[in-house]
Amino acid sequence: MTSPDTPTLYTLLGEREGVVALAMRFYDIMDAREPELAALHELGPDGAVAPGPRERFALFLVGWVGGPQDYMATHGHPRLRMRHGRVRVDVEMRDAWLRCMESAMDELGVEASARGYLSERFAHVADFLRNVP
Repeated sequence: MTSPDTPTLYTLLGEREGVVALAMRFYDIMDAREPELAALHELGPDGAVAPGPRERFALFLVGWVGGPQDYMATHGHPRLRMRHGRVRVDVEMRDAWLRCMESAMDELGVEASARGYLSERFAHVADFLRNVP
């Protein structure tokens, strides 16, 4: 059981500013290191993942880690499997996604108290989204 003094993931990540920074760094790393994964997203004129997907993911992530549920208010239920159903998500894409997120957490110095839980949850969700072996 948690107490009111126990910090939430949202707090540990630096609230909205920290969570948005994590999402943006995640996409910057994806653009630089995982071009096949980046290409699955809407791209801007510069060839990088466009602002729209970046902002939607940041909004989703804020709510997912315990912050305000603005994503739900704006876009409705995430329906992750449905929203990712049009994209081939295999083991390679899952692992590329996880590499980007792990690197983003490394670079932003996500505290150990949050890191283990986040790594486990991200891995679970990424595997849940696989739609081909």
